[in-house]
Amino acid sequence: MPLAVTIAVHVGCGVVAVVCGPAAMLSRKGSRRHRGFGRIYLGALVGLGLTAPVLAAVDWAHRWHLAALGGLALGAAVVGAAALRLLRPIRLAVHMTGMGSAYVVMLTAFYVDNGPRLPLWDQLPPVAFWVLPAAVGTPVLLGALHRHRAVRPPARPT
Repeated sequence: MPLAVTIAVHVGCGVVAVVCGPAAMLSRKGSRRHRGFGRIYLGALVGLGLTAPVLAAVDWAHRWHLAALGGLALGAAVVGAAALRLLRPIRLAVHMTGMGSAYVVMLTAFYVDNGPRLPLWDQLPPVAFWVLPAAVGTPVLLGALHRHRAVRPPARPT
């Protein structure tokens, strides 16, 4: 596949994942809309995960970490999707954590690669590109886990 086509597929998958991830997250859990957006999101992450190493290979010495982030995001999403086959008490927490973590890692890869060329982001130190997506995404994910009762506080001893 020529490099320009790979870039186009990668960017297209990224745009779809960025839109469909929150669409799934904000729709009623278990609904047809949630499942539909979730499947599209997972498919887009597969596209990102497959094209990231190809694009990183062009300048492996400086971009190998992007392939690693792509693999990590794809792996987290696969774990999140597979969690739906687990037993009820834990599956929601694993599903939400996997899919939400995949989104955060995907955004991290985007900002690490593109942040220095984005308005306002170009004023930040490079470490911010690595830290900010998780600093914003982790509290959001923990709040969602708590809101959906996917994580329960430990029982108090009697």
